[in-house]
Amino acid sequence: MSPPGWRIRAGILPLDRPILLGVLNVTPDSFSDGGRHLEPGAAVDHAWRLVEEGADLIDVGGESSRPGAAPVTAREEWRRIGPVVERASELPVPLSIDTTKHEVAALALEAGAAVLNDISALQFDPRLADLAADSGAGLILMHMRGEPRTMQEDVAYDDLMGEVKADLAAAVATATARGCGRDQLVVDPGIGFGKSPRGNVALLARLPELATLGLPVLVGPSRKSFIGQLLGVPVEERLEGTLAACVAALDRGARLFRVHDVAPARRALDLAEAVRREGAGRLSAASAPVGTGQG
Repeated sequence: MSPPGWRIRAGILPLDRPILLGVLNVTPDSFSDGGRHLEPGAAVDHAWRLVEEGADLIDVGGESSRPGAAPVTAREEWRRIGPVVERASELPVPLSIDTTKHEVAALALEAGAAVLNDISALQFDPRLADLAADSGAGLILMHMRGEPRTMQEDVAYDDLMGEVKADLAAAVATATARGCGRDQLVVDPGIGFGKSPRGNVALLARLPELATLGLPVLVGPSRKSFIGQLLGVPVEERLEGTLAACVAALDRGARLFRVHDVAPARRALDLAEAVRREGAGRLSAASAPVGTGQG
């Protein structure tokens, strides 16, 4: 069972409903929206739209992690997102920073960010855990094999979920050893990061196994290529597949969802959550002891 809340820098974020991280890519080369929000004003305007659509956090990234993407320097990454992070401090929801770099994370925290989203699960720079521990920021640990430039070259696993779970458990151990509380941590199986289309479906199907780590689970299937390959649709027609993947993940224990299309995800997940709760309530009532009626 997922914990009832997630401790981030802004306080405790309740997990009693699906939590949406609205994607804000400030990059020229992200796979589905690269170049759309490079100008700080346009990026902040989009962040406000995501909030109005129901985002609980805004996840800002300045380096593309699409398959084959080349890395950028910390200076360039901060040049892209710094003005956005500083101007987005007026948003009514917390900011999450999608970075693997200590320098970028430190600057973002100074500017008021509340969450660090590390797609390498501390493989690239374990000092991100030090920053989270010192600041009280939430820390998302995502599984990825290799790096974005090469991650799709080897997608064969003997036991996909078993290996993902073991790697994330190791990352959790590293984070806690460096001072993070477990209540600061969220785990993400890394849909699309070093996995085959069938592997991504298997991860969604086996999410209850990841939930046994006792930490909140986040998934990010939004517009990913496995949806396109399985359904035969281009990136601009992957909304239905994204929503189906999110609802399937919710039903299997996920509580946080990183999405581009916030409004439809909000509606789909809120309805699915209502159905889930009704089913859980009926199951609980059915399993309650029946009295004998004798005084």
